[in-house]
Amino acid sequence: MRSSANMQSALLENVKKRLSDCGDVSYQSLRLHGSDCTLIFIGPIIDFSSLHGHIVTPLLKESAKVEHHFDDFIDRLDRGDLLSIPFERSDSAEHIANVIVEGKAVLLIEEIAEAYLFDIVLYQKRAVSESQNELVVNGPQEAFIEDISTNLSLLRHKIRHPDLKTIRFQIGRYTKNAVYMVYIDGLAKPEVVQKVNQHLDAIDIDGTFGISTLSEQMKEGVQSPFPQFQYTERPDSVAASLLEGRVGIMQDGTPSALIVPVTLMSLLQSSEDYYHSFFSSSWIRLVRFTFGLMSLLMPSLYVAITTFQPSIIPTDLLITISASRENIPFTALAEALIMELTFEALREAGTRIPKPVGQTISIIGAIVIGQAAVEAGIVSNPMVIVVSITGIASYIIPHFELGLAFRLLRFPILILGGTLGLIGVFAAAFLVYGHMASLKSFGTPYLQPIAPLVLSDWKDAFFRAPSSMMKKRPKTYAAGNNSRRQKP
Repeated sequence: MRSSANMQSALLENVKKRLSDCGDVSYQSLRLHGSDCTLIFIGPIIDFSSLHGHIVTPLLKESAKVEHHFDDFIDRLDRGDLLSIPFERSDSAEHIANVIVEGKAVLLIEEIAEAYLFDIVLYQKRAVSESQNELVVNGPQEAFIEDISTNLSLLRHKIRHPDLKTIRFQIGRYTKNAVYMVYIDGLAKPEVVQKVNQHLDAIDIDGTFGISTLSEQMKEGVQSPFPQFQYTERPDSVAASLLEGRVGIMQDGTPSALIVPVTLMSLLQSSEDYYHSFFSSSWIRLVRFTFGLMSLLMPSLYVAITTFQPSIIPTDLLITISASRENIPFTALAEALIMELTFEALREAGTRIPKPVGQTISIIGAIVIGQAAVEAGIVSNPMVIVVSITGIASYIIPHFELGLAFRLLRFPILILGGTLGLIGVFAAAFLVYGHMASLKSFGTPYLQPIAPLVLSDWKDAFFRAPSSMMKKRPKTYAAGNNSRRQKP
């Protein structure tokens, strides 16, 4: 018995040494059946009602009963007869210190060589609110928050099936973030699940505070400005992707999830496409694809045509453009670069300025600066119109990362168009297309179902077919059970 007491004392000292200079750690002394006990916890991250109502009070009441001996008391505690809250035991000071900072309470009893660990973590979290970045008119309005338990419950509420698998990882030597890989067994391709598992297992970093850190660690193949992961903060988007056969990645502490594999088509689609009629959704998609292409090529085409091939412009329009540029001291290329860079600066400033005034200032700033630049003879009216339409078109792209890639590529294509004309624009377009054709996201070609051609998946590509016609899951993602119907 004395040996056990000495071991317990050494264990307590090692835990205190491991948690030295941690001023928020509390050590509460208790007396249970004549034995000295120590309860260790961090107050701000535990549930005090559970601590006192389910641990301290039942133990004190039981220890006050004289009809039981100390050994009986420990036996009943080990069997789970005294407490309704689950626990585990450990004799490792390192492990005990780690679980304390994760939000567990630890009870050390003098005559027992092991400590009792109780999971009563209670982090502060905000309530579930509507999505801020993926707004929809119809459909669910809820969005993920920073608490992984809440996010998993939102997903479980969408998919109520035992084949929904959640594999837990702990990433970050210091942050120890909980990361979950979620997929539906039988729908997701086993090779994709295995590859995601291997990537998450191989991550070795100090910490991660955003899901984007994981995506950078998991990127494979050539470096590319195009996103190889789909970011979303909507539970319904994750659930719909899992039903297609894709895999989700969720991290504690971030309100976004990753979806893999990803294709260009999936990044140009919005969750709202499936909450409207197929007529409306198909029309919206056509508009989105058209303006997405315009956001990439419109400034370079304007500069290339007005500089090198003005003969293809109708005469009346050419006269108007020429008259507006008569007193402009800059070339069309310099004019476009000035306006594009100014628009990018205003867009970035709008995100940094406090929300109540940020959007207003960015809009008013663009109007005032554009008008002042035209009146000062620095830029022409047609250039202001082209840049404005291009800026609006970039906002139509539903996924921010893809829109950012288009904004980045717009500048080298613009320079090629301003120096080589239409030949430079077409060469740049073919280079971008070839690069995308060479990309793969976890084994899935980036341009599928276009290249390679999969005609059956065109039902949900440029247009959305009626749901009655989409009885099969897309071959791009799914494996095994391809039928969306329970009955043949």
